[in-house]
Amino acid sequence: MTAALRPPGPEDDDAAAGRLVVRRPGPAELRPRRTHRRRRALELSLAVAVPLLLVLLWQLAAGRAWIDARVYPAPSTILADGWDRALAGDLWPDVAATVRRVLAGYALGTVAGYLLGLLMGSLPLVRAALEPLLDALYVVPKLALLPVFLNMFGLGEGPQVALVAATVFFFVWISTMAAVLAIPSGHRDAGRVFGASPWQMFRHVLLPASLPAVLVGARIAAGVAVLVIVASEQIAATDGLGHLIFDSRALFQNDVMCVGIVCVAGLGVLFSELVRRAGRLLTPWAPRDRGRSGG
Repeated sequence: MTAALRPPGPEDDDAAAGRLVVRRPGPAELRPRRTHRRRRALELSLAVAVPLLLVLLWQLAAGRAWIDARVYPAPSTILADGWDRALAGDLWPDVAATVRRVLAGYALGTVAGYLLGLLMGSLPLVRAALEPLLDALYVVPKLALLPVFLNMFGLGEGPQVALVAATVFFFVWISTMAAVLAIPSGHRDAGRVFGASPWQMFRHVLLPASLPAVLVGARIAAGVAVLVIVASEQIAATDGLGHLIFDSRALFQNDVMCVGIVCVAGLGVLFSELVRRAGRLLTPWAPRDRGRSGG
């Protein structure tokens, strides 16, 4: 084992004099599984304790009238209202509408972004022809494209799905193109030496080398897709969580508004986590998240 960096000490003099230096193994080396379990337990405890502490503080502030409970309902009130709406069946249609639009737009944007990113990363002439145009479109706020999609698809699901797809497309396209460009030339040269066909080059060189970075972009796009669809539903939709939040705020139903916000937060976390776990299954060779040991 390599010793950690430290100030020079007497043992360094011993080493310089030719004496044997012994480094005693620590708990991580002696009991790696036990150390890993303890670290994982600590991480989970912190992940649960911090949000729980904030919720308890919020509940206390509302109960002691430190904040106006009419504007900032207590968590218990939000939970009770959400439970009642779920049992009555009033919440699920909005959740289903948002999930449906996110999944459809995310699938379209991911496929289009990956294919074009792979093409532009592999062919310099295609990259030279399309990159300036896509760079210009990338900096346009995606909500500014909603009127364009409304003119193209009319009212309904089309504009919402198209907006999510356009948003996801740019994240996946950029990450894919950058990942393909970052592949060492030696990998491609080795494939050519062995006479790899274009499909074999993609299957055995480009795909495994670029997929970890592509999935990072896809995971970021998953969270952004939820943000965009909620904003879009507040502007041009008659259902969905975004419409629920905006409509309840207009009616000063702040408890219902908070129920919608909590659902959006849960949906974003769930969607991002599903993409992360799918990435783990697809790329077992990729380094694990250092902040999510064992996850």
